[in-house]
Amino acid sequence: MSKESDRVVITGMGTINPLGLDVETTWRKLLAGKSGAGPITRFDPSDFLTQIACEVKDFDPQDYMDRKEARRLDRYIQFAIAATTQALEQAGLTVDESNADDVGVIIGSGIGGLLTMDKGYHDLFEKGPMRVSPLTGPMMISNMAAGQIAITFGAAGPNFCIVSACATGSNVLGEAFEIVRRGDAVAVIAGGSESPFVPFGMAAFHRTGALSRRNDEPERASRPFDTQRDGFVFGEGAGILILESLEYAQRRGAKPLAEMVGYGATSDAYHISAPAQNGRGAAQSMKRALKKAGLEPTDVDYINAHGTSTILNDVTETKAIKAVFGDYAYQVPISSTKSMTGHLMGAAGALEAIVCVKTIQEGIIHPTINYEYPDPECDLDYVPNVARPADVRVALSNSFGFGGHNATIVIKAYE
Repeated sequence: MSKESDRVVITGMGTINPLGLDVETTWRKLLAGKSGAGPITRFDPSDFLTQIACEVKDFDPQDYMDRKEARRLDRYIQFAIAATTQALEQAGLTVDESNADDVGVIIGSGIGGLLTMDKGYHDLFEKGPMRVSPLTGPMMISNMAAGQIAITFGAAGPNFCIVSACATGSNVLGEAFEIVRRGDAVAVIAGGSESPFVPFGMAAFHRTGALSRRNDEPERASRPFDTQRDGFVFGEGAGILILESLEYAQRRGAKPLAEMVGYGATSDAYHISAPAQNGRGAAQSMKRALKKAGLEPTDVDYINAHGTSTILNDVTETKAIKAVFGDYAYQVPISSTKSMTGHLMGAAGALEAIVCVKTIQEGIIHPTINYEYPDPECDLDYVPNVARPADVRVALSNSFGFGGHNATIVIKAYE
């Protein structure tokens, strides 16, 4: 267990996602079991086998920045700045000369500025190389959300991007946690952002065979742990959390929302897209996170599953949970946020960490929707279809990514 001097607390949260443009709206819709999935509207998907997605709706970047800045920033960066603004406001954290060197920014993205890349590609082949915008290079790279947030808010501490596919968000939070624990920053703006909806992005992922093709029923397409699942639903958005040393938060009078206490990361070292079928890497990630937190499996009150709705992942994650939790695996409630938000890729783990904090605060677990036909290989308590009151003091969140990346974080009630 952490010493009092290296405790890390969460003081602010913000999100832009397919369910809502802030944390509270998102939380209400999660509890109500609402899906953010629908037909793709950002381009004509008629040539695609998958024609549905979880798009962010009604987002106006000018709510957070002026028109000129909004026009030059990729959409994934716009999302990140908006969510950061919300998180800093809740935390009551102002970055100024007194603390700038000690406030870090780590923002991950699985893909980066794909909209910028797509436009640059078309400009190159339709108009020639001199018509490619000089902003294309800076705006397409995955680290630019972190860089732009530092510039926007003046945070001059540790600043970088983590890219580990669908594990990105949890890796970011884990590394931010370690940076604060070891004293390299008093606070870190941490999370993930993604906006992949251009034809090339959809084509690339739908050709992996991992996306649902339930085009006639988009709201029922993401169905983690259900025997009729046929793939995940692509999503977009951002999740940002403010992590601070408890000492610094107390010094400035901030109110901790929860405490982060554990982080584990491993690799399957197995396959570029399929999880290791024995779940060993995922299980080891959970074990490491619990060990760092000084907790036993039976101390965990809730698991926010990676829960993608793919055939292989859901079975593998179930096996991994059983390997770590033993008989207690059948008692701990589990739910998948992705059943409603879709898969936010590099932002998924950050949004799901926000969900864990809200679960602890509110004493209720959101459901896994569309769980209608139980899979004999997925036989745990996935909180099917209806939210459930529960006293949650410790929550564990899993994120697993293409390439065999595994990341687990543990969040507990602040005491």
